[in-house]
Amino acid sequence: MKGSTYRRCSCRDPKTGKELGTSCPKRNSRNHYTYSIRQELPFREDGSRRSFARGGYTNVKAAQADLDHVRALLGLAKADDPEGIQLVAEMLAEVSGEKLPLPAVEETRRRLKAGQDLVGSLTVAEWLDRWLAGKRIRKSGISRYETDIRVHLKPHIGHRRLDRLRVSHLSEMFTAIADGNAEILEQNAQRRAAMKELATIPWKGAENRARRKALKEAIDAMPAFRRVTGPATRQHVKATLRASLNDAIGQQIITFNPAAHVEIDPVRKPKALVWTDERVAKWEQTGEKPSPVMVWTPEQTGAFLDFVADDRLYAMWHLIAFRGLRRGEACGQPWSETNLDRHSLTVTAQLVQDGWEVEESEPKTDSGFRVVALDDDTAGVLERHRKQQEADRLEWGSAWVNTGLVFTQEDGSWLHPGKVTDLFERLVAASGLPPIRLHDLRHGAATLMLAADIDIKIVSDTLGHSDTRITRDIYQSVLPHVSKSAAEATAKLVPLQRKAEQEAQVRKAAKQAAKAKAKGKKKGEKAKRKKPAK
Repeated sequence: MKGSTYRRCSCRDPKTGKELGTSCPKRNSRNHYTYSIRQELPFREDGSRRSFARGGYTNVKAAQADLDHVRALLGLAKADDPEGIQLVAEMLAEVSGEKLPLPAVEETRRRLKAGQDLVGSLTVAEWLDRWLAGKRIRKSGISRYETDIRVHLKPHIGHRRLDRLRVSHLSEMFTAIADGNAEILEQNAQRRAAMKELATIPWKGAENRARRKALKEAIDAMPAFRRVTGPATRQHVKATLRASLNDAIGQQIITFNPAAHVEIDPVRKPKALVWTDERVAKWEQTGEKPSPVMVWTPEQTGAFLDFVADDRLYAMWHLIAFRGLRRGEACGQPWSETNLDRHSLTVTAQLVQDGWEVEESEPKTDSGFRVVALDDDTAGVLERHRKQQEADRLEWGSAWVNTGLVFTQEDGSWLHPGKVTDLFERLVAASGLPPIRLHDLRHGAATLMLAADIDIKIVSDTLGHSDTRITRDIYQSVLPHVSKSAAEATAKLVPLQRKAEQEAQVRKAAKQAAKAKAKGKKKGEKAKRKKPAK
């Protein structure tokens, strides 16, 4: 295909704006011209012509070097590869039109062979938008991804080319997030201190009113209270980016995933602790929970269930406390998957929140689909609940909303998971028991099963965990009497001489005490016989 270098004068007529060309009075001046190149490209599929054109070279040598570069790129696709020829032609047309640098020949050869995009101008932001638009998951999951992308990924790395994203760029992003956290904490502290000072200024008096007004204006000018980006959120941001880049690798757009190699602070999950008498006493004094995740003892769980026995949703609290259903699973459990005759229910759906909106969804993972066995008492509680629900349906008549769910509002409509949590917290506060979250009631069910010496695999399956290791990691803390029994059983396995000697000493002391007691008793009886009569 034809291609050439040529000299060009860019001077224009000041009146018409047209290029002067050969009529330029300076055409014979040395170094007045610049050099340009033009290379014909393969015709488009519709038969129209196209070419690569570029100018502004200061000498013919530089122009010829780029023309040779263009021809080398054109030679990458063989004559028997019409698709490759079109891809290279489209790339060169785009590079020419966008005035982009010519891509390296070897890099283009690799991309062409791997089936990747030949022009690596796709930015991280553009890819994330494309990736998110193609996701087919539940709405709440899309919202979480969108938040990570909008709040963190786009502002920090969205402008970078996708194929040039490096681990160092991600390290810089997480460092910037940490620095932002420090700034947020400082601004929150300043605003809190100003509000505290405002509370101390009296309302009366012109001087005090002026001070209050000035301080209020200063507070209004301060940034509003904000939450920091915690370790769990940072891990989720990393996971979102990693998933999107894995898909880019799958589509052969890139070959390396830097998100798989960046190191950030690990998330330390709080361990579940049991509300022992000592912890309850400290909580009553200070109002502080020993851990974000607290579990009731069996006695405390029983006290709560007795307290809420007349609550309309008692059956839900009972089911979660004994069988460990998640909040969304309990709210979305249908009667069609609840077989009280066979003492079982099958978890096939859940109600999830997206913001404040509620939608029905399948369980999050395959392990979430499971059959949960019901004990006689729980089956009886659910049977009584069903009879009460039937009475409610008759009372509401045509206004009844037939959702077919086990637990509903008074008119049969969906329960809002957020409102269920609020109700539970109010009931716990009214009961006077130490506080736990609704999800901790599920933790309590797991702990009760472990305390009853149920096999860890059965506990894991009942809870819907994908692996027994998850169950072990979460429920390392067990009920005190279970720990004591395990400790005693372990200690008895080791024969210690010191222990044997101590036990012998204890037996000897017991014998001596018994002998002394018997001797004293005999002396008392003898003295009683010798006592003279009055």
